[in-house]
Amino acid sequence: MRKYFGTDGVRGRVGEFPMTPDFAMKLGWAAGQVLGAEGVKEVLIGKDTRASGYMLESALEAGFSSAGVNVSLVGPLPTPGVAYLTSTFRADAGVVISASHNPFDDNGIKIFAQGGHKLTDDQEHEIERWLQIALEGGMTCVESILLGKARRIDDATGRYTEYCKANLPGHLSLNGLKIVVDSANGAAYKVAPAVYRELGADVISIHDAPNGININERCGATSMQSIRAAVLEHQADLGIALDGDADRLMMVDDTGAVVDGDELLFLLAKDAKACGYEGGVVGTQMSNLGLELALEALGIPFVRAKVGDRYVMEQLKATGWRLGGEGSGHLLSLDHASTGDAVIASLRVLTCLLQQGKTLHDAKQGMHKLPQTLINVRYTEQAGIDPLKTDKVESTVAQVEAELGQDGRVLLRKSGTEPLIRVMVEAVDARRAQQAAETIANALP
Repeated sequence: MRKYFGTDGVRGRVGEFPMTPDFAMKLGWAAGQVLGAEGVKEVLIGKDTRASGYMLESALEAGFSSAGVNVSLVGPLPTPGVAYLTSTFRADAGVVISASHNPFDDNGIKIFAQGGHKLTDDQEHEIERWLQIALEGGMTCVESILLGKARRIDDATGRYTEYCKANLPGHLSLNGLKIVVDSANGAAYKVAPAVYRELGADVISIHDAPNGININERCGATSMQSIRAAVLEHQADLGIALDGDADRLMMVDDTGAVVDGDELLFLLAKDAKACGYEGGVVGTQMSNLGLELALEALGIPFVRAKVGDRYVMEQLKATGWRLGGEGSGHLLSLDHASTGDAVIASLRVLTCLLQQGKTLHDAKQGMHKLPQTLINVRYTEQAGIDPLKTDKVESTVAQVEAELGQDGRVLLRKSGTEPLIRVMVEAVDARRAQQAAETIANALP
């Protein structure tokens, strides 16, 4: 079991272990030891717009350099943009400093191989082994002549913008579309509005003025109120909302209704099936039951992975399928991007709409979502106690599941990125789902 790496890298509150400059430097050194032994000579580092990113960037740079690994710095750029540029610049690995959708006072460090692929469990275990050596006994340093060099790449944003634009077929244009874009004051604040504008759309850009602390603050893919209001106010055709590192996509149709990841995945799968796609779709334990039923009606196979885009990717590799995602907006279309990319996913949705001549509201029809309630309960780790396994919790869950029967579903799990327990309940009636979720949440210690 990994000690520091969660489902999406290492995360924590800035200034508290492990999100300290000392830890980041030693993590860079440890990763340099492991990856360097595998032939990695250069690592590309990007970040989102959190103020703490500068501190952690410098610490990681020092750690990699001391291990003899060169560093290329691209500055604020979406996570998928770093994955793309890692390949473009022929770097051997990439690092993203971001806590994605978390508040500004959290941050995280994600390390991935060339092409944006997550490190294997074995690689993460080996990095943790070296990290423990550094934490307990300190770091070594290669000879001065072998120290890694650092450089800053100034045109990273422009390169990634052009890459994104290429994902709208050349015979199509966004001319005539009015689009509201919410960049969450995050890593895509320059890229996203530019992509849609340069493809011809009339863009109303909101939450595109990061100041280091306003990332994800009542905006973006995790807080849809402002973009819904903006779509209605400007009578826009649709809205596109990203999260802080732009790997999550949520949309709003012209009626102001939120279109989540499950609905977008259904739309993409339905279109792919019509175009000859013979594979299936990978969702997660959190995917709405309505998605599974809608895909079944279309004759599209569906399987559930554990929550987290890395597990969706694992299932896609195992099945050979090309489409997967989460209701939270992580969407994987492996024919178009090697990792979850919100901007590219939005362009795939826009391609479907333009080719079908439909609005987003009309295109999403055919899937009926079951009411789903999600409650996050913060907890404190206690030695020897699993909050999901207490007698009270287990008996309460059993009682709720018996009451729901075949008309609902319960999922209880720990978050892989925050000290939260996620309580999810689906039922045919929204009120019933809410009551059941509250009952379970109240039973947690």
